[in-house]
Amino acid sequence: QVQLVESGGGLVQAGGSLRLSCAASRSISSNYVMGWYRQAPGKERELVARISSGGGTNYDDSVKGRFTISRDNAKNTVYLQMNSLKPEDTAVYYCNARNTFYVYWGQGTQVTVSS
Repeated sequence: QVQLVESGGGLVQAGGSLRLSCAASRSISSNYVMGWYRQAPGKERELVARISSGGGTNYDDSVKGRFTISRDNAKNTVYLQMNSLKPEDTAVYYCNARNTFYVYWGQGTQVTVSS
């Protein structure tokens, strides 16, 4: 079992930046793909970015060039640096950890971008 705790959300003006953190309760270094998802009101949860255990990354087209996902395996933490935020980035952001057998979710952190 892995508990994931997100932090770093909040209210920011358009064009601003936030850094989300996801702390895992135990090691995520071996074979866990870590991801950030988001869900806006009335919409389905969608993948924002993910990073493999080897450091390979994927991004949704809507955040490419603005968001950066990274991981610090020694600290069991994954980050999402969000720059040039837009009102359409407003959502609850969830951390996700998955391997061949299991999928874990955090409780989510609210990000609100005002225009």
